[in-house]
Amino acid sequence: MLDPLLLILFGFFIGILASMTGVGGGVFIVPILTFFYDFRVNAATGTSLTAIIFTALASTINYARQKRIYYRTGLVLALTTAPGAFVGSWVAKMAQEQILGLTFGIFLVVVALRMIIGLLRRKSEGIAQTTRTDMEVLRMGKMAVIGVALGFFGGFASGLLGVGGGILIVPIMTIALGMPIHIAVATSMFTIIFTATSGVTEYYLAGLVSFPTALLFALGTVVGAQVGAYASGKISNRNLTIIFCAMLIVAGANMILKYM
Repeated sequence: MLDPLLLILFGFFIGILASMTGVGGGVFIVPILTFFYDFRVNAATGTSLTAIIFTALASTINYARQKRIYYRTGLVLALTTAPGAFVGSWVAKMAQEQILGLTFGIFLVVVALRMIIGLLRRKSEGIAQTTRTDMEVLRMGKMAVIGVALGFFGGFASGLLGVGGGILIVPIMTIALGMPIHIAVATSMFTIIFTATSGVTEYYLAGLVSFPTALLFALGTVVGAQVGAYASGKISNRNLTIIFCAMLIVAGANMILKYM
């Protein structure tokens, strides 16, 4: 039996972390539904993506007020993340639950380690991060093309794993496109609106979305997203990156232990 108040409370704290780090919240919603409520992974994934749409909308409204969103970059990435999410959700319907769970966990840990290595490298070599404008990011040529191409895989991960796409979109923006993490987080939440909406379609058609559960989560995440968007602006780039990576490692390790 799902406890409505508990789901809303979970959603509130997830909304804070999701908005603060730009990941959408699926890294917590999927494990919560599979660990505590015995959801099948693909049903948890579809429900998670549905809740993420509301989280992303709420976060985007707040970040828009702060003028931290690169709309052009976000829309260009959405051109590949949205189709990727649709393909990922189609594959998820046929994947074995254990394989899907292990893939999810390993994927999160690998992404976190890659970001930590990049952070340590910048610190040891004294590399300062260049702040580019929205248009400068799109004019980067080869790197911009690579970033957009990688966006498809970010979307694919979103649809496959129910995570919104931010776990790859944020690293793509910071590593491939050289965007400061504060801008990347805000732009990621904007892009996730399109990515998650695209991914939900296949899950809905397959009957793998629990709307009551998603809406209860959303009630909490919408409020938490406002808190997270505000708090994000008060944290340094380095500390925000550390929080982001720690969150991925914890969630990834939990999924690996569950499905080994």
